[in-house]
Amino acid sequence: MSDRHISQHFETLAIHAGNTADPLTGAVVPPIYQVSTYKQDGVGGLRGGYEYSRSANPTRTALEENLAALEGGRRGLAFASGLAAEDALLRTLLTPGDHVVIPNDAYGGTFRLFAKVVSRWGVEWSVADTSDPAAVRAALTPKTKVVWVETPSNPLLGITDIAAVAQIAHDAGARLVVDNTFATPYLQQPLALGADVVVHSLTKYMGGHSDVVGGALIVADQGLGEELAFHQNAMGAVAGPFDSWLVLRGTKTLAVRMERHSENATRIAEMLGRHARVTRVLYPGLPEHPGHEVAAKQMRAFGGMISFQVEGGEEAAVEVCNRAKVFTLGESLGGVESLIEHPGRMTHASAAGSALEVPADLVRLSVGIENADDLLEDLQQALG
Repeated sequence: MSDRHISQHFETLAIHAGNTADPLTGAVVPPIYQVSTYKQDGVGGLRGGYEYSRSANPTRTALEENLAALEGGRRGLAFASGLAAEDALLRTLLTPGDHVVIPNDAYGGTFRLFAKVVSRWGVEWSVADTSDPAAVRAALTPKTKVVWVETPSNPLLGITDIAAVAQIAHDAGARLVVDNTFATPYLQQPLALGADVVVHSLTKYMGGHSDVVGGALIVADQGLGEELAFHQNAMGAVAGPFDSWLVLRGTKTLAVRMERHSENATRIAEMLGRHARVTRVLYPGLPEHPGHEVAAKQMRAFGGMISFQVEGGEEAAVEVCNRAKVFTLGESLGGVESLIEHPGRMTHASAAGSALEVPADLVRLSVGIENADDLLEDLQQALG
């Protein structure tokens, strides 16, 4: 029986999909196949289709099957990083002269890839507020091949109506790509809402423990999956076996972790909304968030990411980051430990001076799974 038919319940799939017991020993955890090449039974006689670990590796296969099951996709592919996954996707879908619509709020590395790398291939791009379907439609051109969305977005936590934008993209003959890193498939499944490709930084919530770097693509169309697999092999930025094993370990606890991340973040967002030094809280779980209704429609809960602005400008925001003690000052997100950062000087410095530049007084939190009271106390003292 195929792993994808074990269960329709996410928590069961997370633990069992791709995690077939080792046939030799019965080990319930897939082994780390730390191997580069494989013995062939005669020329072209491959065992299980494995010949060289850039092309395929059993540990990576287990992870890719798990990812496809969790996102409800036909094919999953694991890469060395989220940006490696994005690079392979863009080079598969685009040719010189094509056009891409990108969001006005996005991960700084994604913006850098478009602005400094993809543009050198002769690919054009323009920016739209993807939370406004009309703005997406207005940004389309006859050359548009891809509409790129983050929801929730990084770092301003904007929300895009995936189903609405998918329809707009498809009507124009374009594909919709959704970066689902902030939400994870436990909270949101873009393919079921009409997206063509889901992108993940596996480094974040999917791995969940700040001990691995990885990326993934999951697709709804088997043919596109084959094209991506060809480019993955040809370009070579694949996830290693140990990294794949670490992420596969992380996905097993994704559901329970995301519940706790979301619960803690909700309490913190509510506290920040009452704090005298906080001028604005960006969290889709708050009823006053402009994307709250859409988020409630397409998400199971609202996740662990919060951004907020403080009175006093940039220096005040930096000081809040420096004063935190339980929250660790650091880049990245999605681990079990809480992180705090200043996007303008850290993760989104590459967007300075562009349409994606972030407010100087912005602080971003990745809320972990510690005791919420300790996190609240720490932020209160950091705010002074």
